[in-house]
Amino acid sequence: MAMMSSELYQLNIAKIVVIDVTDDYRLLMDPPLPNDWYPVLKELCVPAYDLERWLHEGTLVEGYLYDWHSGPSDEDGPYYVGVVDQGLAREPGPH
Repeated sequence: MAMMSSELYQLNIAKIVVIDVTDDYRLLMDPPLPNDWYPVLKELCVPAYDLERWLHEGTLVEGYLYDWHSGPSDEDGPYYVGVVDQGLAREPGPH
């Protein structure tokens, strides 16, 4: 009998950690920090199918705009999605 080496759901579900990277833009365009240093706005699990398109088109957190994402650093790790407060676009001065 054939045996699977892992749970099937792990291949079909991606964990997403949405982090607020607004301060990178607000504070003189500082270089990015490690993902674990940003405030977490939301964590969710979504279908892994067509994830790249879904990340670009979906609204993950109301009032925030998609900026970037990075894939898992290991097989079981989450995707990190950086979002920016949409109010930053309305603030006067250089960004």
